[in-house]
Amino acid sequence: SMSITFSAQLAARAANIAPSPTLAVDNLAKEMKRRGIDVVGFGAGEPDFDTPDFIKQAAIEALQRGLTKYTAVGGLPQLKAAIADKMRRENNLVYQPEDIAVTVGAKHALYEIFQVLCEPGDEVVLPSPYWVSYLEQIRLAGATPVVVPGDPANSLKISAEDLRRALSPHTKAVLLNSPNNPTGAVYTRQELEALAQVILDSPAWIVSDEIYEAFIYAAEPHVSIASLSPALQERTLIVNGFSKRYAMTGWRLGYVAGPRPVIEAITNLQSHSTSNPTSFAQAGALAALQGPAEPVQAMVEEFRRRRDFLVARLGELPYVECAVPDGAFYVFPKVSGIFGRCADGVEITSSSSLCQLVLEKAQVAIVPGIAFGTDEYVRLSYATGFEQIREGVARLAAFWERLK
Repeated sequence: SMSITFSAQLAARAANIAPSPTLAVDNLAKEMKRRGIDVVGFGAGEPDFDTPDFIKQAAIEALQRGLTKYTAVGGLPQLKAAIADKMRRENNLVYQPEDIAVTVGAKHALYEIFQVLCEPGDEVVLPSPYWVSYLEQIRLAGATPVVVPGDPANSLKISAEDLRRALSPHTKAVLLNSPNNPTGAVYTRQELEALAQVILDSPAWIVSDEIYEAFIYAAEPHVSIASLSPALQERTLIVNGFSKRYAMTGWRLGYVAGPRPVIEAITNLQSHSTSNPTSFAQAGALAALQGPAEPVQAMVEEFRRRRDFLVARLGELPYVECAVPDGAFYVFPKVSGIFGRCADGVEITSSSSLCQLVLEKAQVAIVPGIAFGTDEYVRLSYATGFEQIREGVARLAAFWERLK
């Protein structure tokens, strides 16, 4: 009889996916904690605050009254209407509920956008440093990320000139993320206007990830690039969600607003991938949008206090340069000044080797900048308790003292 050998061969697209480095650092820190090691984790981008009570109550009540069935694929109509109200009120943008899809987290919204817009041969302009998942999602759609390094003299933001040079006849989309993960940088209205001029001279879409919009510490408010003109709104997909602003990371709810044909395509894709986002979680999101702003404001003020403390302490470490970020809840200090030095006889040659040593020797979890495309830096999240931050920087200072 003919024998056929079975080979457990994965598809190329699966074989090439790298796991999320930020989640990997977080998992390693959690694993060490489980083994009884006292780790201070600056890894995950997750508010340490609990979801406000009134939001939890709304979900509990929804469960009790039987909101446990399928909803419309793209989200509850009343939730989409509430999102449209929020966009009008806060972002000066008019959308109809049909121009919005509710997704299983903002990460899923981004994934779906690249799936419906991109194909092999397309390019997506990706400013660096970038959030880790953009790169993988663009590649999974068959497109090519065109990485544009930001300017270290301007909070690692890209300029209009940088953008112009990166555009080509193959550019399908330009990705913008402000406030930015990992740098905490915020693009000003003037900077966005300059970028917009360049994009309007091209056929490119804009994918604007605004998930951190509530976390701004500078005087100037968050500006959505789509709000600068109707011509820009026509080609922009705004991604946002509930995870960061309302401390609802585990609820997995995001949304995308944009031109209706794209939203319809995303909804169709969703109908074959997840179906609707979780029904009772959507009830919580509706309450979040309609409820009091105080819990969010209190969280932002506490984050500001932590940011100021962390930046000051990191700035005291030799060979470290730490800019003050205007938004999000990350600091992104430059640490390449210590490359070539040794700690306990081990040479530090990169952001990865530094982070590995700091985790082993100081029990502090930080994320290597190479994960975001920028090896000279590391990312620390200050979405963790103030005492944890204080303890973590004390450990880092002790580690730094051992550098030769």
